[in-house]
Amino acid sequence: MIVLSTGGSWRIMRGACACAVVCALVALCAASGLDEGTRAAAERQLLALLGLPHRPPHTHRPPPPVPRAMRLLYEGSIPAAAANTARSFYHTHTELDHRFPGEHRFRLYFNISGVPTDEVARGAELTFQRAVGTTGNQRLLLYDVVRPGRKGKSEPILRLLDSIPLKPAEGTVNADALGAARRWLKEPKHNHGLLVRVLEEGSGSTDAKFPHVRVRRRATDGDEEWRALQPLLMLYTEDERARAARERGETKLTRNKRAAQRRGHRAHHRRKEAREICQRRPLFVDFADVGWSDWIVAPHGYDAYYCQGDCPFPLADHLNGTNHAIVQTLVNSVNPAAVPKACCVPTQLSSISMLYMDEVNNVVLKNYQDMMVVGCGCR
Repeated sequence: MIVLSTGGSWRIMRGACACAVVCALVALCAASGLDEGTRAAAERQLLALLGLPHRPPHTHRPPPPVPRAMRLLYEGSIPAAAANTARSFYHTHTELDHRFPGEHRFRLYFNISGVPTDEVARGAELTFQRAVGTTGNQRLLLYDVVRPGRKGKSEPILRLLDSIPLKPAEGTVNADALGAARRWLKEPKHNHGLLVRVLEEGSGSTDAKFPHVRVRRRATDGDEEWRALQPLLMLYTEDERARAARERGETKLTRNKRAAQRRGHRAHHRRKEAREICQRRPLFVDFADVGWSDWIVAPHGYDAYYCQGDCPFPLADHLNGTNHAIVQTLVNSVNPAAVPKACCVPTQLSSISMLYMDEVNNVVLKNYQDMMVVGCGCR
């Protein structure tokens, strides 16, 4: 059983409650003989804690492969300042649009309407893969299509987002699309996509016949090959919970490296009495226990840990007791009926990151604060 103390700072208790609720609900859902009503209520609470209105629908179709860029983010960190969520989007198929100038012009439409309204865009990049075998210097121009115009009646209204010089090379090219993403989130009905043009450098407005980047599918591209080569929109957002925590100065938005999350503390071989002292104890949360393994890509589970143990008088330094806890423990040692002992609670928590598929099969990477106990103490 996990006991939450009413003492200690509100900041620590807020995080402790979040971590304890996760542990308790997962343990509850894993229990045998649990009726469906209780299990459903527990699942709703756990989803609410994760900031999800409901779980993505179960499908028997295999999920699409996770873009390599998202895998790299999961192993590393979200680059945009203050962002705690990353999403990837592929564009819907579009033909050449004759309302726009240039022989080699491509309008890419990305449907980001599923992004919750409480999230604020902190960064957006359109990633292009390099084309093989091209020569010469070129320039990529990325435009936000503010208004597409009407053929024969009005010209399109375009806003330049980024201009990038291109040289023959390997790897990827990233163009800044934040201005467009913010406008789409604010005015979803006016999302007319992005216009991409690749020009020969130094030739005025001559379109490149063989662009250095891949912007459209070739007849020889298979489905899997094109999925790895097509432009990918990466959107970095900050949700309301993370924003409120950042403004209060309570949490850091930089996520831990995957290796750091796997790192455990060495086991302590102590006497039986010492094992009863307040300390961090193992607790592994398995997402399969709550039936979420079909939409959570990674991790399959994580070490949440929990705090348990006695806070005896006098409080040792390693128990991280506050002045209030020391006084409370002293009074309890004199008169146990007056006040209870200080409680063993989390004093330091860290975040985890989850990679999952949303309800329309977009890949989402989200950082969740205060999900793993790092240290325990008496409060």
